[in-house]
Amino acid sequence: MIELMWIGWIEFDVLLGDVHSLKEKRSIVRPLVADLRRTFTVAVAESDSLDLHRRAGIGVSVVATDSKHVIDVLDSVDNFMAGRPEIELLSAHRGMVKSDDE
Repeated sequence: MIELMWIGWIEFDVLLGDVHSLKEKRSIVRPLVADLRRTFTVAVAESDSLDLHRRAGIGVSVVATDSKHVIDVLDSVDNFMAGRPEIELLSAHRGMVKSDDE
């Protein structure tokens, strides 16, 4: 019998502080993405507002066989992002599905 997987994600819209170029944006976003990967062992990508220097869309996803674990990881990621002083969190949207959902 195949065990079900739970796939969860959270998408952040963030406003960066005193940033005037895409190079400055990368100097904030890249370490943030690396910290998320390292701290939570999740998949992370800058996924929106790629051409805007003061905004960033960051997507995080996690896969597990236990839905509670997915929720706990997403909660921890949300708290981590909310506590980062170099960004202002404008919004966070999350979702979760089972592998057999159609």
